[in-house]
Amino acid sequence: MRLKLWIFLALWSALWTLGLPVVLAYLTRRGRKDPLYRAHLAERFGRYSTPAPGSVWIHAVSLGELRSAVPLARAFLDRGERLVITCFTPAGRREAERVLAPECAAGQVQVVWIPFETTWAFRGFFRAFAPKFGLVMEIEIWPRMVFAARAMGVPLFMCNAQYPTKSIARDSRGLRLRQEVMRGFAGAFVKSDLQAARFAAVGVRNIAVTGELRFEQPIPPALLAAGARARTQLGLDGRRVIAFVSTVEGEDDTYIAAMRTAQTNGVTPFFVYVPRKPERFDTIAGILAQAGFSMLRRSADLPPILDAHATFTAPAPLPGLLLGDSLGEMYFYLALADVVVVGGGFTPRGAHNIIEPLALKKQVITGPETWPIEYPFTEAEAAGVARRVADAAELGAALSTMTDEDTARIEAFFAAHSGGVARFFAALPDSLAQARR
Repeated sequence: MRLKLWIFLALWSALWTLGLPVVLAYLTRRGRKDPLYRAHLAERFGRYSTPAPGSVWIHAVSLGELRSAVPLARAFLDRGERLVITCFTPAGRREAERVLAPECAAGQVQVVWIPFETTWAFRGFFRAFAPKFGLVMEIEIWPRMVFAARAMGVPLFMCNAQYPTKSIARDSRGLRLRQEVMRGFAGAFVKSDLQAARFAAVGVRNIAVTGELRFEQPIPPALLAAGARARTQLGLDGRRVIAFVSTVEGEDDTYIAAMRTAQTNGVTPFFVYVPRKPERFDTIAGILAQAGFSMLRRSADLPPILDAHATFTAPAPLPGLLLGDSLGEMYFYLALADVVVVGGGFTPRGAHNIIEPLALKKQVITGPETWPIEYPFTEAEAAGVARRVADAAELGAALSTMTDEDTARIEAFFAAHSGGVARFFAALPDSLAQARR
């Protein structure tokens, strides 16, 4: 191990150990809005009540990473493996426990907190689960996790990984410690040939191109059926529905301005507005009301909509907007829509996943900052199934002029980019053999 990396790891461990009171204070503060932050606290110290040695370990830090992990998790379960899934945020943990509820109940899956970034906490994790190998979804680079796995002889891989342009530029300055840590992984399963070249350029070895796993996310049929019923019961058949999904702080004014100008043939569309974080639900309700939008709230006004036998009488006159203040129902909101605006693209942190709306053959728009989803956005834009706009004026104009999408074009795009799970399992034996050598 190079001297600068050794010094960095020593300082990193000391910082985490001495800073634990600050981390606990952070979790306590976040726990006031979401009590799950404070629950199962012993797990964050590497103490687990139900050891399951020999599990396959999947780390999905939050909701987005968990969704990309689900197709892989189900494939492992079909092959008879036990899984331990680690998360850091309540959103990720809840989604894992929801989509894999039967397997959790049967003891095939455990969903736990990832330990704090200390050697002793990870030692407890490896004692409890002794994983065959680990998969870190997307590009989560945690130094102590990487080198604790290496010290314990557990091959740890980046999975469904990409290295965006902005991240490369940031990491290539100064001491390049993040790239040093990347080289500690046993290997990487990456999304495209371009991403493979980028990781290889910074010294990551044992790379396999497996594609984007989110193309194989399961789509809950009950949510699709509920979306179709809601369109009918709300009287939206024949009316254009525009959904703003995974919206984040800092771009609400952009969307409000676009909504005010988005008309087709003089008819105002019906809007669906879905904040990414549940703690923003009430805040967004206030912002939209102050902007003059009358609204329904999913939690209060559509409680029986997922029940196939329930009926719903739409209020008259129908408000112009549905606030999506629920969790785990993204495909319901997408099923309602004709056009989907994916959030994040009007902020420096960048756009969120576009694959879910494309899976339902919906037209997709986002803002100019697409670097976190470089793959597959570049390919989707080239195929004509997704587009980006610069600002609120351009977004409003696009929403006013868009015509019905050619679904065959989206289907062809999906066919060209699916198959990531099969490619992963084809690559896994050789990747493990190289890691162990």
